[in-house]
Amino acid sequence: MLRITIRIVLLMTLSQQILGNVVILLADDLGIETELYGMDACKTPHLMSLARRGVVHEKTWTVVSSCSPSRASILTGLPPHQNGMYGLHQGYHNFQSFTQVKTISNILSDSGIRTGIIGKKHVGPNDVYKFDYEVTEEHYPIMQVGRNITLIRDKVREFLSVNDSRPFFLYVGFHDPHRCGHTNPEFGQFCEKFGNGDPEMGTIPDWTPVAYEADQVHVPYYVQDTPVAREDLAAQYTTISRLDQGVGVVLQELERAGALEETLILFTSDNGSPYPNGRTNTYEPGLQVPLIVSSPRDQNSWNTRTNELTSLLDIVPTVLDWFNISYLNYTMFYYNMTVTLTGRTLLRDDVNTTWFNHKYIYASHNLHEVTMYYPMRSVRTARFKLIHNLAHRMPFPIDQDFFISDVFQDILNRSLADDLPWYKTLDDYYYRPQFELFDLKIDFTEKNNMADNPHYKKVFHKLFNHLHKWQNITQDPWLCSPGGVLQDSGDYADEHQCFPLYNGL
Repeated sequence: MLRITIRIVLLMTLSQQILGNVVILLADDLGIETELYGMDACKTPHLMSLARRGVVHEKTWTVVSSCSPSRASILTGLPPHQNGMYGLHQGYHNFQSFTQVKTISNILSDSGIRTGIIGKKHVGPNDVYKFDYEVTEEHYPIMQVGRNITLIRDKVREFLSVNDSRPFFLYVGFHDPHRCGHTNPEFGQFCEKFGNGDPEMGTIPDWTPVAYEADQVHVPYYVQDTPVAREDLAAQYTTISRLDQGVGVVLQELERAGALEETLILFTSDNGSPYPNGRTNTYEPGLQVPLIVSSPRDQNSWNTRTNELTSLLDIVPTVLDWFNISYLNYTMFYYNMTVTLTGRTLLRDDVNTTWFNHKYIYASHNLHEVTMYYPMRSVRTARFKLIHNLAHRMPFPIDQDFFISDVFQDILNRSLADDLPWYKTLDDYYYRPQFELFDLKIDFTEKNNMADNPHYKKVFHKLFNHLHKWQNITQDPWLCSPGGVLQDSGDYADEHQCFPLYNGL
């Protein structure tokens, strides 16, 4: 009884001390090709409005370009090789985070913060990713809870209407603008017809569809400029309009509840665009994501932009910083290695008047679908980027969503006809060297590999050493792959070692 009383008193004290809430708005497969980042063809007025209430981060990267692994990393602050979500969570893919992992929702809940999730969850197990209030694909069809922005509005209102004085953490996972030709082809390539009011498409009252013509779109460098690709991009733009208006309705509900002026809002995406070189890749279109940080405590920074290098691994430290809660001190598999966050807070205060700037940004990919084993690690600075393709002797795998898309079928058909207006060949896309080094200052399209160029030898070794160090800190089981075997138990429990396989790698 005494223990329960002490806990209640502690929670009441925290509730009184902490001012403010946190809302994370997470898009699904949204890159930076929108109005928010200067691509005026794709209009996002609600995101532009949110940007005027915050800071737009121009250079932000996810740690992995895959849905479940990225979401797990956002909620744990740990890369997928450390949190255990190696690939997709749903169906027969069946990947899970380790049960020992501490997630932001559980840490906050134990600290007296009310937690909620609405929309796409796509991570597990549930005990690790537990929320006080949950309305996800585990309770509703994903099409409804992730794309029906009227239902999302209703559930946000329900969450905010609870008579509870505690500060809250709310995570809203939109399913837009993810492709849906693989699962719901009747609604179009991006479900752009879902809820648009056409016969048998249903109606979403809060969405006013914005239609685009093929000649209106901006074709990014990594997509072939063909009629098929332009039509595909136009469909994506329409779905982005639903996402944008969904952001708008959430902001309206926060204002309606009187919570807008005391809530930190973070808008981003799990990974980049679902196009070639995009999702499931470690190239820029797959890793670079939007990020808006709207803090009512730092209104001097509103309507500004920053070029500091940031990572989605920074989200957990940012949320903890906002609530003034310390990260937990714990170990998982190595008793002598404490789990360490490698991200940093994105908040400024009277002491820290500038944003933290990473010198190095890392990425870690293992799988997407269960059949898509193609582990990659990467590290980048403001100028240089190194990719290590651990399974480079295999062809790069293609996921089901992308394979069935009109864009990829167009690439296949035009490759067979030798008529592909693209900056790569299909062979180049499938078969990659073990190391790729790019000088992004002169080659932002990542086309010219400098890994074997003697003029870049020092750059290569510096980046490789930093990558290896990060893998060590984050307890990467692939640390010695593909040329060696990691020994980390028994005689090597205290001093892990890589032993060579003499396999030429």
